[in-house]
Amino acid sequence: MQVGKIPPRILRHLVLKNLGKKRSEVVVPAAFGEDSAVMDFGGQPVVVSTDPITAATEGAGRLAVIISCNDVAAAGAEPVGVLLTVILPEDAEPHQLETIMREAHEAAEELNVEIVGGHTEVVPQVQKPILNTTVIGKGLPDLPHWPITSSTARAGDALILTKAAAVEGTSILATDFREVLLKRGVKACVLEEAAAFSGAISVVEEARIAAQAGARAMHDATEGGVIGAAYEMAVASKKGIELYENEIPIANSTREICSALDLDPLRLISSGALLIAASPSDPILRALREQDIWASVIGQFTETPGISMVRQLPGGGQVTLSVTPPERDELWKALQRFPGGKEG
Repeated sequence: MQVGKIPPRILRHLVLKNLGKKRSEVVVPAAFGEDSAVMDFGGQPVVVSTDPITAATEGAGRLAVIISCNDVAAAGAEPVGVLLTVILPEDAEPHQLETIMREAHEAAEELNVEIVGGHTEVVPQVQKPILNTTVIGKGLPDLPHWPITSSTARAGDALILTKAAAVEGTSILATDFREVLLKRGVKACVLEEAAAFSGAISVVEEARIAAQAGARAMHDATEGGVIGAAYEMAVASKKGIELYENEIPIANSTREICSALDLDPLRLISSGALLIAASPSDPILRALREQDIWASVIGQFTETPGISMVRQLPGGGQVTLSVTPPERDELWKALQRFPGGKEG
């Protein structure tokens, strides 16, 4: 199999058919497009999510904490505790473990969560550190819609995107592929601006605001980028999505970096961007912008399954194109073309 997330067809047939005994406490079970499970043990819902860090090198400890907290927050919950597993290669030095844990500690403090346990181990089978976090959150059933999942969007709902496409991917490329990008003409000032996107990868605050303002469904855009996340929401909700190409915000530095590496920013890992489904009349955009969080309506849910893209033509008018889901994230393409972040 190729590197990256397991394709949907294989996931459905080999993974989602083998989930053990169903339990009455599980309110939202494992399903395609759902990043968190919701359980209820008698009046207090608990939300749980887990994620690995396998592609990024710089700032991996910070990323590990944030991305799983993002998933829990996108389910309308407050992240509380983190379990962190760190697998190191044989040639790792103690200072690398120290760096990872310091980064994780700082991110956890920022998000008001506690690292409550985990595991650390050195094994010969890995070539660079691999991290995995499981975050446990407190469900908030008093929200206007509960539980909030990827599957509760309705036809006619607006699709809202916070920040911009490829936030995390831009930061990773600018940091881990700096040498390649400089050789390909990307200026150092652009790379510095792009690397700073790492400070915008959390969606915990915008998820809280959107949930309180009436979000019906939410999903953070990770592997596969905005298009991958939209596809997962559409499939989970048994709906279609019409995307408005010109309305999807992409930072200039993202465009320049992706152009230099021949990558599609809409299919590049996008932690830091949150997709929200809501009634067009809900005050979510205003609530987010009042807190200085930029958000844009980038599409609409439809009854017809599938993803389409509305493209404005240079001479006027528009065309609607069918969109296929990503087979793998664009970051993996970069990793294969430029091993170790260097020109082959």
